[in-house]
Amino acid sequence: MNGLAGKTAIVTGGSSGIGQAIAIRLGREGVNVAVNYVGAVEGAETTKDAIEAGVERCMKEVHDAGARALLVEADVSNEDEVEAMFKTVSAELGPVDFLVNNAGIQIAQDSDALDAAAFDKVLAVNLRGSFLCARQTVRQLLAEDKPGAIVNVSSVHQLIPKPKFLGYSVSKGGMQNLTRTLALEYAGRGIRVNAIGPGATVTPINRAWIDDPEKRAMVTAHIPLRRAGEGEEMAATAAFLLSDEAGYITGQTIFVDGGLTLFADFRGTWSSE
Repeated sequence: MNGLAGKTAIVTGGSSGIGQAIAIRLGREGVNVAVNYVGAVEGAETTKDAIEAGVERCMKEVHDAGARALLVEADVSNEDEVEAMFKTVSAELGPVDFLVNNAGIQIAQDSDALDAAAFDKVLAVNLRGSFLCARQTVRQLLAEDKPGAIVNVSSVHQLIPKPKFLGYSVSKGGMQNLTRTLALEYAGRGIRVNAIGPGATVTPINRAWIDDPEKRAMVTAHIPLRRAGEGEEMAATAAFLLSDEAGYITGQTIFVDGGLTLFADFRGTWSSE
């Protein structure tokens, strides 16, 4: 895609799933990629071994594509760690051109029983972390007086409520206006901000329903295209939004969801008319 080769990107939460797929795709497009990760976080449904395996694969794929890859550990909800991450990336790979805000967690619990600390943790990683990384990216781009692009990885749940995942739904709802507000505020400086809204996607953390025919059927019944998405499909859309080919797009959320946000349950006649 035009305008990607030779640029530098930070992909947060790049050790697995959609973030890993995006980092690999950008590497294949010639982007130098800083792969951010953090150790196992409560509610992240991951393990140290899975993180290490994901990081290893991601780094190898990017290097094999001929791009440079850098591993940077940082908790995106921590302001000092975010600032240190950007300094490290700039020193090792050059000034940041692109940011992919992908890091995120979710904690399942009935809302009436949800611990306030758990709610705060989800918002801290998903929304505060995206703000801190976006702010740092914008600061660098403004200081260098150059254009750039940000892609926020949101979710269909910025629109569709997700019972028992209140913190996650709220964080993704906030992601929508984070995207739109930053896009409007910095469009005049050549900084584009968009989001992708993945639907059900095949990733390591949801193998439980992917590998269970009954559970998989329950999920895909709500998807007009009758299948879950692949990480590579999310990555292709993210790469497009960062590229010059999307140069006239800003402030938008592109739902990559097989039609999930079309509300498949309403395909048939449901009113009295």
